[in-house]
Amino acid sequence: MKTLTAGEKAPMFELLNQNEQSVKLAELLKTHKVLVYFYPKALTPGCTTQACGLRDSIAELEAQNTKVVGISPDQSTKLAKFVEKHELNFDLLADPDHAIADAFGVWGLKKFMGKEYDGIHRISFLINQNGEVEHVFNKFKTKDHHQVVLDYLTSA
Repeated sequence: MKTLTAGEKAPMFELLNQNEQSVKLAELLKTHKVLVYFYPKALTPGCTTQACGLRDSIAELEAQNTKVVGISPDQSTKLAKFVEKHELNFDLLADPDHAIADAFGVWGLKKFMGKEYDGIHRISFLINQNGEVEHVFNKFKTKDHHQVVLDYLTSA
């Protein structure tokens, strides 16, 4: 697993959101920086905590000219339930074949309770309007993710 680093070009992607509408990174970058955050599975405790923190901070993130998109291997129908249940105010994107996770270098071997399996590593990327990775967020707790991102944006 070779995770993208700051300064590298971000893979341009087009994925379906929770409403099965196409979302293109290139389109979002025309007007904003984009926080692309990868999470393992919708409707699980850690992923819910992370998503709700971003939801509650969306005005502050947008004030820093930053849009948020979450990506997981879940299908759009499950993402729709996640958005509805937790009133999320940003797009969640379906990457069921994990092609985009592979391209960003966040799909790989994981260990949990003594078992090894392939899955998404919880890593976020701030993509600048030139399409480059400006910053990689890989050291945070789910409950603090939004604050770590905001702290970076307000100090940059």
